[in-house]
Amino acid sequence: MAHRRMLLGVDDIGRILLMLLLSSNLAQGFVMPGVAPVEYRDGDKVEVRAVKMTSEITQLPYEYYYLPICRPAEIVYSTENFGETLRGDRVVNTMYDVKMGHAEPCRVLCQDEKSDKDKPISLTLTAEDGKNMAERIREDYFVHLLVDNLPCATKFLMVDNAEPQYEAGYRLGEVGKDGKVYLNNHLRLLLKYHEVDDNHAERRVVSCEVEAHSYALGDYSFVDTKAGKCSSLPENKDRLLINENGETKVIFSYAVEWQTSDVKWASRWDMYLKHRDVQIHWFSIVNSLVVVLFLAGILSMIIVRTLRRDIANYNRDDTESDEAMEETGWKLVHGDVFRSPPYSKYFVTFIATGVQLLCMTFVTIFLAMLGMLSPASRGALMQAAILLYVFSGLVGGYYGGRLYKTLKGIEWKRAAFITATLYPGIVFGTCFFLNFFIWGKHSSGAVPFTTMLQLLSLWFLVSLPLVFLGYYFGYRKQPYENPVRTNQIPRQMPDQVWYLHPFVSTLMAGILPFGALFVELFFLMNAIWLKQFYYLFGFLFLVFLILIISVSIISVVMVYFQLCGENYHWWWRSLLVSGGVALYVLFYSIFYFVTKLEISGFIPTLLYFGYTALMVMTVWILTGTIGFYAAYFFIRKIYAAVKID
Repeated sequence: MAHRRMLLGVDDIGRILLMLLLSSNLAQGFVMPGVAPVEYRDGDKVEVRAVKMTSEITQLPYEYYYLPICRPAEIVYSTENFGETLRGDRVVNTMYDVKMGHAEPCRVLCQDEKSDKDKPISLTLTAEDGKNMAERIREDYFVHLLVDNLPCATKFLMVDNAEPQYEAGYRLGEVGKDGKVYLNNHLRLLLKYHEVDDNHAERRVVSCEVEAHSYALGDYSFVDTKAGKCSSLPENKDRLLINENGETKVIFSYAVEWQTSDVKWASRWDMYLKHRDVQIHWFSIVNSLVVVLFLAGILSMIIVRTLRRDIANYNRDDTESDEAMEETGWKLVHGDVFRSPPYSKYFVTFIATGVQLLCMTFVTIFLAMLGMLSPASRGALMQAAILLYVFSGLVGGYYGGRLYKTLKGIEWKRAAFITATLYPGIVFGTCFFLNFFIWGKHSSGAVPFTTMLQLLSLWFLVSLPLVFLGYYFGYRKQPYENPVRTNQIPRQMPDQVWYLHPFVSTLMAGILPFGALFVELFFLMNAIWLKQFYYLFGFLFLVFLILIISVSIISVVMVYFQLCGENYHWWWRSLLVSGGVALYVLFYSIFYFVTKLEISGFIPTLLYFGYTALMVMTVWILTGTIGFYAAYFFIRKIYAAVKID
């Protein structure tokens, strides 16, 4: 019991978080579906599943059977985690009949139930179905399939060096130069396998390439009518035109080709995660690191030399020198510098939330860097981030409670409640509001009601009690010891110079951290909005460390200048100025929207800027918290070094 009380009483609450985390759903990350290899023998069925349809124009995903395409007798959905649901993934079975090692030159996917089984005919799309299909094609929708939990991708060659690249999914159709819409109704699946043993008995799927083609009904000729087998389709063919004013006859078909591969199962994701721009990442990292270290050295040398001179002068016994130095400088505000800020409960709320976000971000990126959040488990990264944020409420509450006691607050329960509800409430309320618009579009991106209940349960049954528990132990802890006493009467501040204005200071403080961040931010934005795979978490981890260092340095410098101007209202200012990088993230998001995205329409634009606002707020709280703690410990250090009469 003594050991247990000691463990809860020190700042080592991270151990408790780790224990809770490993005993939670994240512990299943070591046995995630899709991570363990599956061996197939010749003739074994290889399941082809569908995930969703996505578009860079609308940013609204749809489930596979949203459009009138071939459906099995029983539709079975499989969900591995709620992060997958939040992404809009709806993994479902399909009618593709694929067997290991067995090629299919051409096979009809399905037939009309009313048709003569001895004479396969097309499915009939009504005019309404045709208009819906044509609209999705004009919006450049891609269909995403899975084979052995591996995404099927379209292969294309780069124009400059003919290097093969892969694009997830296949196009639903294409719009001709004449403005007419053509449907891709035939898929060629090129599947590759790696032989596990020398007997060639067991094989593992290591690649899935898909080619989408459009064939008119006249291009088909059948070999086995009952089995739905057709002859190989010609290269020169008539494309299938969608009739938006009447019925459209469609035959959905596919071909399967198998090839052996030297690629091992452990490396089968390399084709998706291969980045041509790795050198850009390295250049960005090295450049940012050199700039930050150089600036840190210069600023440290200047500030340390200045502080040493100031401290030496302040501690000098010469009365005349003391009187001269008392006319200006940061020592003058020693009786007010630790005065509690206004709205201290809300200030502590932002700091506690920032600690919570810092724990979540650091651990999530670190786990992803170690490869524990595999891309084979869709939604695992999002689920890990949410669970880590929930369990980090214990750490955030602890630091919030201790800081609140340092500020001589007495309503710690109210402060804990605000901390547990303010930021999650804003995020949940915004997402719930945007969810109404997604529901209206019948998109699979709409969060189901059951998933909302799960998130609410995590919020109120786990996160909120952990925040209160953290506040309880933090408030019982001894407050931070400030080196000087606070005067009863506040000191009057002189007029401030223009560059110490909050807005100007925020603009200046955000440039350096954003310079270290913006290259990686570009690739993150591509992964979020252009549905590209991102797996360079090692680079991201280094960028995050550089961001922490640069924000800390900038915060210390700006607060030092502020105190030299005899402005002791630094609490909120440190939070605001340190979060200046969020302002540049907002500017960059607007620039990215205008120059890189093809989003059109009110709802997709609303979704983009709604989620961007949440991202900007999160970055502001996170970086503001880092800057506050750097400035706070810096101030305690310098005032502890001077003699105060």
